[in-house]
Amino acid sequence: MSLRVAVESPRQDGVIRLLEMSDAYAESLYPPQSNHMLDLASLEKPEITFWVARIEGDIIGCCALVEAGDGTAEIKRMFVDPAARGRSVARKLMETIEAAAFEKRLAAIRLETGIYQPEAIGLYKRFGYVEIPAFGSYLPDPLSLFMEKRLTQA
Repeated sequence: MSLRVAVESPRQDGVIRLLEMSDAYAESLYPPQSNHMLDLASLEKPEITFWVARIEGDIIGCCALVEAGDGTAEIKRMFVDPAARGRSVARKLMETIEAAAFEKRLAAIRLETGIYQPEAIGLYKRFGYVEIPAFGSYLPDPLSLFMEKRLTQA
């Protein structure tokens, strides 16, 4: 198994398929007002770095890091194809995001996830993310969990 994560355009069939799967999954769990997905056009903005995970060339995961302009960034559109889960894809995506954030000298990485996604919450906790109040333009939502990891620069 050759797992590779690289910065790529979100505008490609395999990524669009993942984003559609992610949207459908979120829509099955939460009402529209509790879904905070970035659309394809938003993922192409200059302040966003978008990664694609591939195994043997097949697109099996993706994630984005959205710089806020205040020394922090937010993880968005983290998703792994259910058929590829259990192969450390999410771990590799998280390691890649954190390395990029460290290289950009960011002070913190934040995220919003839903309370009905225990696997995602567990992943973020294993990486040292802790719960925080709603941030940025988010409003408090009983179905959302907001998390942050402070980064220390050597």
